[in-house]
This record gives sequence, structure tokens and C-alpha cells, in this order.
Amino acid sequence: MPVIDPSTYRPPPGLGHGHAQTIFPALFRRVPRLTKERERITTPDGDFLDLDWDTSGGFSRLAILSHGLEGDSGNTYVQGMAAALRRGHWDTLAWNFRGCGGETNLLLRSYHSGATEDLQTVIAHALGSGRYVQLALVGFSLGGNMTLKYLGDLGSEIDPRIVRAAAFSVPCDLASSSLQLEKFTNRIYMSRFLVGLRGKIREKMVRFPGQLTDVGLDAMRTFREFDGAYTAPLHGFASAEDYWTRASSKPVLTRIAIPTLLVNAQNDPFLASACFPFAEARENPRFYFEAPLSGGHVGFVAFNTRNEYWSETHAREFLNAVD
Repeated sequence: MPVIDPSTYRPPPGLGHGHAQTIFPALFRRVPRLTKERERITTPDGDFLDLDWDTSGGFSRLAILSHGLEGDSGNTYVQGMAAALRRGHWDTLAWNFRGCGGETNLLLRSYHSGATEDLQTVIAHALGSGRYVQLALVGFSLGGNMTLKYLGDLGSEIDPRIVRAAAFSVPCDLASSSLQLEKFTNRIYMSRFLVGLRGKIREKMVRFPGQLTDVGLDAMRTFREFDGAYTAPLHGFASAEDYWTRASSKPVLTRIAIPTLLVNAQNDPFLASACFPFAEARENPRFYFEAPLSGGHVGFVAFNTRNEYWSETHAREFLNAVD
């Protein structure tokens, strides 16, 4: 312990394949938006973040939800989680990374997997409201890596009001995940990510003339190329490899000091073997790792009257557990 084995997740008939689990929710799931109260806050470096709140429950506990790469607060997996946590008596705050809330951010920099300073800004703002006695953090994919890195970097210095965390489908080893996505079988996901990332670079070129070039941008097919040309230099890293190394959460998982759950499906097409931190979980009694056979990437599909996926039920149960 605390490796959770066996997992309780069982996929519905016909949806056991990793690609099916990944694609089905994106195409067919519909979830009403709960986080409707938008607030814009200013970052310490003069940029902005858009926060979307659900305070309709009036609860004294808040869960902060962090989306994935090229996602936003309105993604179905975010809103599904918000609905499940409302049932568990949590208010929710789904925040948008820089440039992901429907408007280009103000600075040349953007967001990245290790941008824990922005998560800290959101947490500080939420705690500063004086409404909440407890906070929980929930992250998905890139947002999950950011969440875990935040927790590991702080270790025992974390604010005592942050009591629990959960993360799903997390590329905690960015280098291996980036190489995994270069595989031919994953080209549909890589292509889709790059469409959004190219658009953001070209928006920045208009806002900051002469500071960026799109020479070679359309020919890029991998994160190694994109991160090397843009993510790394825009955020103070020496190379794509330096970014992957310094932004990955896996090296700090053993330092996490609050009960934290990570669930990575074994058939997640985005994740290589290095993204399954069994050894780290066995070393840290506060870090729980679960690797169900199925689930895909941010999938974990379940059919029920609440339209609540297994990951959402599981997160609520974990966040509401008593030590």
C-alpha cells in the first residue's frame, strides 16, 4: 500500500479499448455546465486568469479543477466532475489556463505542464475569499501533472486548508508521454493538439510582432518539435528535454504530504510505462496510485441515471474519505 489493486473500474461492454474510452466521451457525452460564475483575476506578472465558479451549494469546502492540454473549464470531464462534487457537498472552481478561457492572454508566455505558480495564484485567491475552510485539488492530464507537481514541490509546507487531491490520466513523466504520442496509432490526438497550439502561436505573432516566427510551424508533427521551438524558450527552459524533466511531477511524488489519488488506466494511449509510479506510491503513504486495466485517457465511462462517470464517483468518495 498505497497502491490500490485491484481497481474497481469495469468498462461497459464494447468500450474496453483505450481509444474507445478516450474518444467516446468527447463525441457523445453531454453534461450541463455548472461553473457559470466567471471571475477574472490578475496574476503577479500582470496577466489574467479566468475562473468559473459553482457556489450554488453554498458549501464551506471548495474543489479546484484543472483541465488538460488545450482544454478549458467547459470540458465535459470538468463539468461532470463539478456535478459529482456538488453531490458530495463541494463548491467548485474550474479555472482556465492562460489563453484557454476564450481570449488570448496578455503576455508572450502561455501555460505549460509545470506552471504551478498559476495554480498557486488561483488557490491564494480562493482562500483569500474567506468562504472556505477546506480545499481539494482535482486535475486532469496536463492539469493533473500541474496539480501533483504543486503538491510535491510544497511537500509538508502546503497550506493546511488543502486537505486532499485527486488526478486522472496524468503524464507524470512528460518525456515518455511525449514520445508515446509520436506513435502512428496516436496521430489523431497529436494532430488535434497541434491545430490548437498553432493557432495560439499565430495569435501571439499578431499581438507581439517580430518576437515569434511560424517558419516550420505547419511542418511540426510532434511535441518534441513544438516544445523545443516554443514551449521551452517562452517559459525559460533550455530545450524540450529540459522542459520535460523540470516540469514532470513524477520526481516529487514521494514528497506529497496530503492524501492524494492518481488514477492512470493501463490502456491510456497517451501514457508510457514510466507514467505508472508504482514504486513512488509504495514509498509514500499519502500518495495512492491506481491503474485500472481500462479507462483510456480521461475516459472511465460509466452508464447510470446520473450520467456520472466512475472517475467522478471515485474522486468524490476519495475527497470525502476520513483519515
